[in-house]
Amino acid sequence: MDGLLSGLWCVQDATVEGKTVLVRVDYNVPLKDRDVSDDARIKSSFPTLMGLLDRGAKLVLLSHLGRPEGKVVPELCLDPVGQRLQALLNHPVRKLDDCVGEEVKQAIDDGEAGDLFLLENLRFHPEETANDSQFARRLAALGDLYVNDAFATLHRAHASTLGISDYLPAYAGMLVQKEIEALSCLIDEPKRPYLAIIGGKKAKSKLQALRDLLDRVDVVLVGGGVAFTFLRAKGYLVGDSVVDESLVEEIKELIRTAYEKGVLILLPRDVVIAQEISATAEAVTCRAERIPPGWMGLDIGPETMRKFREQIAEANTVVWTGPMGAFEIEQFSHGTRAIAETLANSDAFTVVGGGETGEAVTKMGQADGISYISTGGGACLALLRGKSLPALEALRG
Repeated sequence: MDGLLSGLWCVQDATVEGKTVLVRVDYNVPLKDRDVSDDARIKSSFPTLMGLLDRGAKLVLLSHLGRPEGKVVPELCLDPVGQRLQALLNHPVRKLDDCVGEEVKQAIDDGEAGDLFLLENLRFHPEETANDSQFARRLAALGDLYVNDAFATLHRAHASTLGISDYLPAYAGMLVQKEIEALSCLIDEPKRPYLAIIGGKKAKSKLQALRDLLDRVDVVLVGGGVAFTFLRAKGYLVGDSVVDESLVEEIKELIRTAYEKGVLILLPRDVVIAQEISATAEAVTCRAERIPPGWMGLDIGPETMRKFREQIAEANTVVWTGPMGAFEIEQFSHGTRAIAETLANSDAFTVVGGGETGEAVTKMGQADGISYISTGGGACLALLRGKSLPALEALRG
């Protein structure tokens, strides 16, 4: 773990009084009716923000929201985020209508120490995700130094996470440091058995992580939409469940590799199915290998929950990323709830990998029982896989 912290420039060591500090935060929060429905990520930035304000800095916050794909999408403007931030922080927040340009720069230059600006959604500009050097330079021109406190984006080589550090002194924020420290026991010498729970909607986003984790874990439990591509690779009938046919051969190879390495992969034995994703849809339980045509799997079934619980009970370290089903709908939330409750009552060191999984655990009232809830699913997985995080490496002296 010392290796990950070694050489890291930390915000506590920066001279910020009278300076304009650009802070990359992760305010990619869920919205409902144009209001923030889960503000955990906003709150997680407060130690860094309040520390900088107390030390006499002028703050400029940079964030993305959703996936506008380089276009202005009114529903993904950051105005509701700015309003919630102001209410929570009890400090005036000036939301600007863009993230670059002369008007933005002039507004910031006219500000004073203690002012807090929130720029518009970075991803309204295609140059952001392309890590365009000119766009990064334009962002850097808005401040004197840069702080990255968006742990959930550290695996992204974007202009606001990586490129900008070429033009400004760059520091790690308090949240980034906290995440790395909290995840250390999963990286260095995890207590065994070490179990990974992989869920979520798409197999493609988890496949490489699973491949790398086979060298680190003892057991893998697979649920959520990811499970149906695995079941298809086993030759099972999965009805109209979400399946990525392009990954079937790769998953067959992954299953063989796991067997050779002595890693147990458990797939659902039974699933809850319906003909549509709806709160009023008829939901029934069936064997995972025989889902009828026209029906789709939307949660793990009771037998699978029991088997998964048994495995968790034997583990000393557990990492979980991805819900077990469409947890937003009550009748398809039972698998996710069962895992959340089991982890909360476990004596193991338990880590939940951010995103939807963290949202689900919090919504279900089990957050206090989890050892650590990361703010970033993808970044958390990348770190646990032993991968280098480009934006983190950019913060080293």
